[in-house]
Amino acid sequence: MITGERIETYLDSLDTGNTPFLDEIESQAKKDLVPVIKRPTQRLLRLLLQTQKPQTILEVGTAVGFSAILMAENTPETCRITTIENYEKRILAAKENIAGSGFKDRIDLIEGDATDVLRELSKQQKSFDLIFMDAAKGQYLQFLEPVKEMMHAGSMLISDNVLQDGDVLESRFAVTRRNRTIHSRMREYLYVLTHTENLVTDILPVGDGVAVTVLKEPDLS
Repeated sequence: MITGERIETYLDSLDTGNTPFLDEIESQAKKDLVPVIKRPTQRLLRLLLQTQKPQTILEVGTAVGFSAILMAENTPETCRITTIENYEKRILAAKENIAGSGFKDRIDLIEGDATDVLRELSKQQKSFDLIFMDAAKGQYLQFLEPVKEMMHAGSMLISDNVLQDGDVLESRFAVTRRNRTIHSRMREYLYVLTHTENLVTDILPVGDGVAVTVLKEPDLS
């Protein structure tokens, strides 16, 4: 596999980039030390959105609204995006950015703990064409069950930051003690994604690792 800094620099040079408004949000987020999805992940997400053409999207982890707005820019006007955030300061920034983007009527920001919100949405029997997981990495496994209940055949789940700067490849004892819980939970999450019978998953070394999962059609034979 061809990877490395030189390859990433070259691919970045070919990238046509985002709108000036998104560039502004990304620049400010970096100044404020707020993580947004990496450039290679942005390219992949734009491609998947154009291919999938979802009408309903669920995002777990709004941050300052960067990825929600990116998704709105790359989906039909009829697409509706539901996004969840629990951190008050980021909620304020996200609301401001979403309002300034012109997509306020298409992006619904739900404030609250993702675990509680996902359970409530699942109880309401919500269904989504595409789900973008970009929240607390140690909670991905906990989020998965209600997320699966909101997927239909053909739904796509995109999980970001699953390789954890390569730490997920290491032995549990090779990572720092404070990261061991997240390390073991992420490895378990990836195992479940790749070994659940009705899910098809590939893990791509893009950005900090992206798992792309599709719910299969039921076998009626």
